[in-house]
Amino acid sequence: MVGGTVHIVGAGLAGLAAAIGLVGTGREVVVHELARHAGGRCRSYYEPALGLTIDNGNHLLLSANHAALAFLKTIGSEQKLVGPKEAEFAFADLASGERWVLHPNKGRVPWWIFSKTRRVPGTRPADYLALMRLLPIRRDRTLGDIIECNGALYKRLSRPVLLAALNTEPPEASALLAGAVLRETLARGGSACRPLVAEHGLGSAFIDPALAYLERNGAKLCFDHRLRRLELADERVRALDFGEDIITLASGDGVILAVPATVASQLLPNLSTPSKFRAIVNAHFRLDPPKTIPRVLGIVSGTAEWLFAFPERLSVTISAADRWIDAPRELLAKKIWADIARLTGMGEDLPLWQIVKERRATFAALPQENAKRPSSQTHWRNLFLAGDWTATGLPATIEGAIRSGNSAARLVTEAAKARPLNGRGRGV
Repeated sequence: MVGGTVHIVGAGLAGLAAAIGLVGTGREVVVHELARHAGGRCRSYYEPALGLTIDNGNHLLLSANHAALAFLKTIGSEQKLVGPKEAEFAFADLASGERWVLHPNKGRVPWWIFSKTRRVPGTRPADYLALMRLLPIRRDRTLGDIIECNGALYKRLSRPVLLAALNTEPPEASALLAGAVLRETLARGGSACRPLVAEHGLGSAFIDPALAYLERNGAKLCFDHRLRRLELADERVRALDFGEDIITLASGDGVILAVPATVASQLLPNLSTPSKFRAIVNAHFRLDPPKTIPRVLGIVSGTAEWLFAFPERLSVTISAADRWIDAPRELLAKKIWADIARLTGMGEDLPLWQIVKERRATFAALPQENAKRPSSQTHWRNLFLAGDWTATGLPATIEGAIRSGNSAARLVTEAAKARPLNGRGRGV
């Protein structure tokens, strides 16, 4: 067993994943969080306007998200994700009135593209083969440089899926990141594409069980604890300055900085980080969803983009939503509800609603911003980074955040093992 304390700054999913990866390794684990709650952008809270507990953002996972699923299995909450037994995605086109279900077959050989009942209406098998040009990319370019961003397949599948994953309009987005998404999902067949949602909230699936797991395993959780400064000297972090509380690090201690990119760049001024961001808008409506509505519905040609049916509410997500950030909330609620009313046949009278705007929801998945993402390893021997904005190879997603936390935990452990017993050398 390796001794010493690991201080994890930030209790979002990246920080929690790092902490979970380190408990039980012989290290003392301390998690410091600026807010009075954990979860960051992946959390649930009680919304008085609705009288319900809602998520601050809707998240769709896939069966390919092995790190997220392993995270849930470790903390004992994998049963909190629900979804169909096979890969099925319902879509509706508000312009044409058409509805369809995308149904990839389980195996890697995509015979489903030859079936009119499984593929997108108005598309041909050859249209799907064009997406293969995104898989072998080595030098990053925009998606629009690689494939044509028009036609039925783009409008009805490629754009909705990649826009949701990248939170950036696909023509200007990173082809490397788009290729990574496709390589881990559709290219692996339907067995990797089964959609999963936290039916009773992100908090009950990810956050509350994670905190309980950490407490059971001896981790210390410090909320309302803002890191103001890192004291750096001799290629190491020497102390953590929390204002009235200054923690001096011993030679065997390590630090994982699992904070947003903007905070990390303030604490480490010379750190390269993404500096452009994209917004996400979520709308929540209190009502019992009609039984005819699927749990997840992709919407084409509407203001709404993805509709989620949860117990007692319908929720909508709009990605790359900077154009809506300054729009009046009631106007936005009415526009979104008009789409839902057309899809469900419900009246146009607004139910109880709430609009949640996240101005800096994710980094902009542009080639130049992707190039700014730092690795988990830093110039300081005992300092490591975690977050969906680090160089995970994926867009800013739950899966990317958890993988980054896992990577940081592994690096801390490897550095500690490499440190000579006398404390000298380039260990933690």
